[in-house]
Amino acid sequence: MGKYKVGVQLHPQHVSYEAYAEAVKASEALGVDSIWNWDHFFPLYGEGNNNHFEGWTLLTAIAMLTSGVEIGTLVTCNSYRNPALLTQMANTVDHISGGRLILGIGAGWFEKDYVDFGYEFGTAGSRLRDLGEALPIIKERMGKELPPPVRNPIPIMIGGGGEKVTLKLTAQHADLWNGFGPPETYAHKCRVLDNWCAEVGRDPSEVERTVSLTGNDDIPGNLDAYAEAGCTHFIMMTAVPPDYGKVEALVSWRDRMNS
Repeated sequence: MGKYKVGVQLHPQHVSYEAYAEAVKASEALGVDSIWNWDHFFPLYGEGNNNHFEGWTLLTAIAMLTSGVEIGTLVTCNSYRNPALLTQMANTVDHISGGRLILGIGAGWFEKDYVDFGYEFGTAGSRLRDLGEALPIIKERMGKELPPPVRNPIPIMIGGGGEKVTLKLTAQHADLWNGFGPPETYAHKCRVLDNWCAEVGRDPSEVERTVSLTGNDDIPGNLDAYAEAGCTHFIMMTAVPPDYGKVEALVSWRDRMNS
Protein backbone atom coordinates (compact mmCIF):
# COMPACT_ATOMS: atom_id res chain seq x y z
CA MET A 1 0.00 0.00 0.00
CA GLY A 2 1.23 3.48 -0.82
CA LYS A 3 1.74 6.35 1.56
CA TYR A 4 -1.68 7.90 0.99
CA LYS A 5 -5.09 6.41 1.78
CA VAL A 6 -8.62 7.65 1.14
CA GLY A 7 -11.97 6.84 2.65
CA VAL A 8 -15.60 7.85 3.02
CA GLN A 9 -17.68 8.52 6.10
CA LEU A 10 -21.21 7.51 5.10
CA HIS A 11 -23.69 9.31 7.34
CA PRO A 12 -26.31 6.87 8.71
CA GLN A 13 -29.18 9.36 8.60
CA HIS A 14 -32.14 10.15 6.33
CA VAL A 15 -31.65 6.80 4.58
CA SER A 16 -32.93 3.23 4.47
CA TYR A 17 -30.66 0.37 5.45
CA GLU A 18 -30.87 -0.99 1.91
CA ALA A 19 -29.62 2.29 0.42
CA TYR A 20 -26.87 2.52 3.02
CA ALA A 21 -25.69 -1.01 2.31
CA GLU A 22 -25.58 -0.25 -1.41
CA ALA A 23 -23.43 2.84 -0.77
CA VAL A 24 -21.02 0.78 1.32
CA LYS A 25 -20.61 -1.83 -1.41
CA ALA A 26 -20.31 0.77 -4.17
CA SER A 27 -17.69 2.76 -2.26
CA GLU A 28 -15.51 -0.30 -1.75
CA ALA A 29 -15.90 -1.22 -5.42
CA LEU A 30 -14.60 2.25 -6.39
CA GLY A 31 -11.39 1.53 -4.50
CA VAL A 32 -11.47 3.45 -1.21
CA ASP A 33 -9.21 2.27 1.59
CA SER A 34 -11.59 2.90 4.48
CA ILE A 35 -15.32 3.22 5.22
CA TRP A 36 -16.67 4.92 8.34
CA ASN A 37 -19.95 5.82 9.98
CA TRP A 38 -20.57 7.97 13.08
CA ASP A 39 -21.80 7.47 16.63
CA HIS A 40 -24.96 9.50 17.11
CA PHE A 41 -28.60 8.71 17.79
CA PHE A 42 -30.24 11.47 15.74
CA PRO A 43 -29.50 13.21 12.44
CA LEU A 44 -26.92 15.97 12.72
CA TYR A 45 -28.32 18.01 9.84
CA GLY A 46 -31.54 18.17 7.87
CA GLU A 47 -34.79 17.09 9.52
CA GLY A 48 -34.02 16.13 13.10
CA ASN A 49 -36.80 13.57 13.46
CA ASN A 50 -35.97 11.12 10.70
CA ASN A 51 -34.31 7.80 9.96
CA HIS A 52 -31.10 7.10 11.85
CA PHE A 53 -29.08 3.96 12.63
CA GLU A 54 -26.90 3.13 15.65
CA GLY A 55 -23.19 3.22 14.92
CA TRP A 56 -21.71 -0.01 16.28
CA THR A 57 -24.58 -2.23 15.19
CA LEU A 58 -24.26 -0.74 11.72
CA LEU A 59 -20.48 -1.19 11.84
CA THR A 60 -21.02 -4.94 12.16
CA ALA A 61 -23.06 -4.82 8.96
CA ILE A 62 -20.34 -2.79 7.23
CA ALA A 63 -17.84 -5.48 8.22
CA MET A 64 -20.02 -8.14 6.60
CA LEU A 65 -20.71 -6.07 3.48
CA THR A 66 -17.02 -5.47 2.73
CA SER A 67 -13.92 -7.58 2.32
CA GLY A 68 -10.83 -5.39 2.11
CA VAL A 69 -11.38 -1.86 3.45
CA GLU A 70 -10.55 -0.70 6.94
CA ILE A 71 -13.68 0.21 8.88
CA GLY A 72 -14.50 2.31 11.89
CA THR A 73 -16.79 4.72 13.67
CA LEU A 74 -15.62 8.30 13.20
CA VAL A 75 -15.74 8.61 16.13
CA THR A 76 -17.29 6.65 18.99
CA CYS A 77 -18.60 8.79 21.84
CA ASN A 78 -16.77 7.65 24.96
CA SER A 79 -19.75 8.57 27.16
CA TYR A 80 -22.17 6.07 25.67
CA ARG A 81 -20.51 2.78 26.65
CA ASN A 82 -18.47 1.36 29.47
CA PRO A 83 -14.85 1.24 28.21
CA ALA A 84 -14.43 -2.47 28.95
CA LEU A 85 -17.67 -3.24 27.11
CA LEU A 86 -16.58 -1.07 24.18
CA THR A 87 -13.30 -3.00 24.00
CA GLN A 88 -15.13 -6.32 23.73
CA MET A 89 -17.45 -4.84 21.11
CA ALA A 90 -14.42 -3.67 19.15
CA ASN A 91 -12.74 -7.05 19.45
CA THR A 92 -15.89 -8.75 18.16
CA VAL A 93 -16.10 -6.46 15.12
CA ASP A 94 -12.36 -6.90 14.58
CA HIS A 95 -12.91 -10.66 14.28
CA ILE A 96 -16.01 -10.28 12.10
CA SER A 97 -14.01 -8.05 9.73
CA GLY A 98 -10.90 -10.21 9.73
CA GLY A 99 -8.74 -7.59 11.44
CA ARG A 100 -9.89 -4.46 9.59
CA LEU A 101 -11.27 -2.40 12.48
CA ILE A 102 -9.93 0.95 13.67
CA LEU A 103 -11.30 1.94 17.08
CA GLY A 104 -12.18 5.60 16.65
CA ILE A 105 -13.08 7.43 19.86
CA GLY A 106 -13.66 10.96 21.14
CA ALA A 107 -15.05 12.80 24.16
CA GLY A 108 -18.54 13.46 22.71
CA TRP A 109 -20.33 16.74 22.06
CA PHE A 110 -23.90 16.35 20.69
CA GLU A 111 -26.14 17.34 23.60
CA LYS A 112 -29.38 15.97 22.12
CA ASP A 113 -27.93 12.45 22.16
CA TYR A 114 -27.15 12.77 25.85
CA VAL A 115 -30.44 14.35 26.89
CA ASP A 116 -32.78 12.07 24.95
CA PHE A 117 -30.94 8.87 25.87
CA GLY A 118 -30.42 9.74 29.53
CA TYR A 119 -26.66 10.27 29.67
CA GLU A 120 -25.14 13.01 31.81
CA PHE A 121 -23.90 15.71 29.44
CA GLY A 122 -21.54 17.32 31.93
CA THR A 123 -19.02 19.79 30.55
CA ALA A 124 -16.38 19.65 27.85
CA GLY A 125 -13.80 19.31 30.62
CA SER A 126 -15.59 16.46 32.37
CA ARG A 127 -16.10 14.57 29.13
CA LEU A 128 -12.39 14.91 28.29
CA ARG A 129 -11.47 13.70 31.79
CA ASP A 130 -13.70 10.69 31.26
CA LEU A 131 -12.00 9.98 27.94
CA GLY A 132 -8.58 10.23 29.57
CA GLU A 133 -9.66 7.69 32.19
CA ALA A 134 -11.21 5.34 29.63
CA LEU A 135 -8.26 5.04 27.24
CA PRO A 136 -5.93 3.13 29.61
CA ILE A 137 -8.80 0.81 30.51
CA ILE A 138 -9.44 0.10 26.82
CA LYS A 139 -5.79 -0.66 26.19
CA GLU A 140 -5.50 -2.89 29.27
CA ARG A 141 -8.75 -4.71 28.47
CA MET A 142 -7.62 -5.28 24.90
CA GLY A 143 -4.71 -7.31 26.24
CA LYS A 144 -7.12 -9.57 28.14
CA GLU A 145 -9.64 -10.28 25.38
CA LEU A 146 -10.20 -13.92 24.41
CA PRO A 147 -9.82 -14.58 21.64
CA PRO A 148 -7.24 -11.82 21.25
CA PRO A 149 -7.83 -9.33 18.43
CA VAL A 150 -6.95 -10.38 14.91
CA ARG A 151 -5.04 -7.13 14.50
CA ASN A 152 -3.45 -7.01 17.91
CA PRO A 153 -3.61 -4.44 19.29
CA ILE A 154 -6.53 -2.87 17.47
CA PRO A 155 -5.40 0.60 16.33
CA ILE A 156 -6.98 3.50 18.22
CA MET A 157 -7.97 6.75 16.53
CA ILE A 158 -8.74 9.88 18.56
CA GLY A 159 -10.83 12.57 16.93
CA GLY A 160 -10.76 16.24 17.89
CA GLY A 161 -8.49 19.25 17.82
CA GLY A 162 -8.31 20.47 21.40
CA GLU A 163 -4.69 21.48 21.86
CA LYS A 164 -4.36 21.20 25.65
CA VAL A 165 -6.04 17.84 26.28
CA THR A 166 -7.23 16.00 23.16
CA LEU A 167 -3.95 16.21 21.27
CA LYS A 168 -2.01 15.28 24.41
CA LEU A 169 -4.20 12.18 24.84
CA THR A 170 -3.57 11.42 21.18
CA ALA A 171 0.18 11.55 21.70
CA GLN A 172 -0.12 9.31 24.74
CA HIS A 173 -2.57 6.69 23.48
CA ALA A 174 -3.53 6.85 19.78
CA ASP A 175 -2.30 5.28 16.57
CA LEU A 176 -4.28 7.71 14.41
CA TRP A 177 -5.51 11.27 14.82
CA ASN A 178 -8.48 12.75 12.95
CA GLY A 179 -8.87 16.48 12.47
CA PHE A 180 -10.54 19.07 10.27
CA GLY A 181 -9.47 21.85 7.96
CA PRO A 182 -8.90 24.27 6.50
CA PRO A 183 -5.37 23.12 5.59
CA GLU A 184 -3.62 25.88 7.50
CA THR A 185 -5.55 24.98 10.67
CA TYR A 186 -4.81 21.31 10.11
CA ALA A 187 -1.09 22.06 9.69
CA HIS A 188 -1.08 23.97 13.00
CA LYS A 189 -2.79 21.10 14.83
CA CYS A 190 -0.24 18.66 13.40
CA ARG A 191 2.56 20.80 14.79
CA VAL A 192 0.89 20.87 18.21
CA LEU A 193 0.53 17.08 18.09
CA ASP A 194 4.19 16.74 17.13
CA ASN A 195 5.14 18.85 20.16
CA TRP A 196 3.03 16.71 22.47
CA CYS A 197 4.65 13.57 21.04
CA ALA A 198 8.06 15.03 21.81
CA GLU A 199 6.96 15.89 25.35
CA VAL A 200 5.66 12.38 26.10
CA GLY A 201 8.67 10.75 24.41
CA ARG A 202 7.04 9.41 21.30
CA ASP A 203 8.01 9.48 17.62
CA PRO A 204 5.39 11.71 15.89
CA SER A 205 5.53 9.50 12.80
CA GLU A 206 3.86 6.73 14.83
CA VAL A 207 0.56 8.67 14.73
CA GLU A 208 -1.19 8.42 11.35
CA ARG A 209 -2.74 11.76 10.38
CA THR A 210 -6.27 11.67 8.96
CA VAL A 211 -8.56 14.51 7.93
CA SER A 212 -12.33 14.70 7.64
CA LEU A 213 -13.16 16.46 4.38
CA THR A 214 -16.31 18.56 4.61
CA GLY A 215 -18.42 20.27 1.99
CA ASN A 216 -16.08 23.26 2.28
CA ASP A 217 -13.19 21.19 0.95
CA ASP A 218 -12.48 21.06 -2.76
CA ILE A 219 -11.93 17.48 -3.93
CA PRO A 220 -9.35 16.97 -5.26
CA GLY A 221 -8.43 20.68 -5.35
CA ASN A 222 -7.00 21.22 -1.89
CA LEU A 223 -5.83 17.67 -1.12
CA ASP A 224 -2.28 18.66 -1.99
CA ALA A 225 -2.42 21.31 0.74
CA TYR A 226 -3.54 18.77 3.34
CA ALA A 227 -0.77 16.41 2.22
CA GLU A 228 1.73 19.22 2.61
CA ALA A 229 0.36 19.81 6.11
CA GLY A 230 1.08 16.19 7.04
CA CYS A 231 -2.11 14.29 6.25
CA THR A 232 -1.84 10.80 4.76
CA HIS A 233 -5.44 9.55 5.10
CA PHE A 234 -8.27 11.60 3.55
CA ILE A 235 -11.87 10.83 4.57
CA MET A 236 -14.76 12.41 2.69
CA MET A 237 -17.78 13.05 4.92
CA THR A 238 -20.96 12.52 2.94
CA ALA A 239 -24.67 11.90 2.94
CA VAL A 240 -25.94 8.70 1.33
CA PRO A 241 -25.79 8.20 -1.58
CA PRO A 242 -22.46 9.98 -1.92
CA ASP A 243 -21.33 11.94 -4.93
CA TYR A 244 -19.59 9.03 -6.62
CA GLY A 245 -17.78 11.41 -8.94
CA LYS A 246 -16.03 12.91 -5.91
CA VAL A 247 -15.23 9.45 -4.57
CA GLU A 248 -13.64 8.58 -7.91
CA ALA A 249 -11.68 11.86 -7.87
CA LEU A 250 -10.41 11.05 -4.38
CA VAL A 251 -9.29 7.58 -5.44
CA SER A 252 -7.65 8.93 -8.61
CA TRP A 253 -5.73 11.54 -6.62
CA ARG A 254 -4.48 8.84 -4.25
CA ASP A 255 -3.38 6.63 -7.14
CA ARG A 256 -1.51 9.50 -8.74
CA MET A 257 0.22 10.41 -5.49
CA ASN A 258 1.18 6.81 -4.77
CA SER A 259 2.46 6.04 -8.27
